[in-house]
Amino acid sequence: MLRPRIFLASLLASLAFVNGGVALPNFVEQRKQTGGGDNTQPVGTNPISKFETKYLGQQNANNSCSHRDLGFTGQLQGKWYAIFGDTLWCSPGVADPSKDPEGFHGLVRDSVSLMTDDLLVVQDMHLNADSPVRHQLQFVPFNADWDEKNTFGFGGTSLVETADGAGAVYYLVNEDDNTLRGAGVGKVELVNGEPTVTQRFGSNGYWWPAPSTPRYGDVATFRDPRSDYIYIWGGAPTSITDFTNAQYVYLARVNAADAYDLSKYSYWWGQDAGWKTGQPHTEFGPTTATVWWTGQGQFVWSDFYDCYIFVHLSPGGGDVLLRTATSIEGPWTPDVKVYTATPIDGGLTYAGVAHPYLDTTGKTLTISYTNNNHIEVIRVTFSK
Repeated sequence: MLRPRIFLASLLASLAFVNGGVALPNFVEQRKQTGGGDNTQPVGTNPISKFETKYLGQQNANNSCSHRDLGFTGQLQGKWYAIFGDTLWCSPGVADPSKDPEGFHGLVRDSVSLMTDDLLVVQDMHLNADSPVRHQLQFVPFNADWDEKNTFGFGGTSLVETADGAGAVYYLVNEDDNTLRGAGVGKVELVNGEPTVTQRFGSNGYWWPAPSTPRYGDVATFRDPRSDYIYIWGGAPTSITDFTNAQYVYLARVNAADAYDLSKYSYWWGQDAGWKTGQPHTEFGPTTATVWWTGQGQFVWSDFYDCYIFVHLSPGGGDVLLRTATSIEGPWTPDVKVYTATPIDGGLTYAGVAHPYLDTTGKTLTISYTNNNHIEVIRVTFSK
């Protein structure tokens, strides 16, 4: 069985601990009563109130065969790609994932695919020489010089365009379910027509050590079409083990052209302190965080509602949720549930992925998510 994303796995572990003593709804309600100074509390009214949601089906590749998770989308030189996390190859010769026999047949920790006009079909890239069905090679390469192994995870949260036709992928280096090293950035260029990680930054392949700084980029990454900025959201340092404080999410940004220069990154220290260049968070809690209690997801700008929308799934649940804000920094409105996924074989549902390029008017928003290592797709049609 595939390992679920580290972010969700650690979250569920926290939930198990909390539910052992205090019912979760009461626990969340207690947090809401903490008073002022909390920049992460929902504010205002969500304009998304009238909508219809249609289930479209499962997403698969037209040139390979695997089970996978994530699939966060991003644009590079006019084409859209999906960055998947754990990618489990189907058995040799199997071309239909639904007919894959039980057992382990091979795995890479992340992969990249080209989006097609049909959202239920992707074209896998970086394929090996397996016959008759080729399988994906790893997208973010591990580096043995940094004491990394092929078992290390690098699931990325979107390909974002930087400058001169290049891009960046933000990833979290994790040894195993209990050891996260840090969050990093890789430069992505088109090599033989395929997005390829040509450089990883940092002396050990990452910039932000997980024990002491937020895991910037692990929750979400967004290239803002209304500015020159790339925004990255990350969970609390791993040294924070208290349930409430461990669920705060922190925000950083950089001019897209400066994405490979760590000194140019700015960090959002809350509504009072604002942005601080070159000063990663060292204080953690409701005054310096931007959101609380959310799974991995994606942000889009909606011309239909004239605001930003955050697409995500309820942590540990199957609800597809949308929250809105007129500013990336927030505050954000309460979530609106647009769909509830039925878990496949009792598995996990997580990772809300947005596909805004399919309708630039914003009247519809197509969303995919992971359901027990299957990628399912829905389309939400909005009305006012």
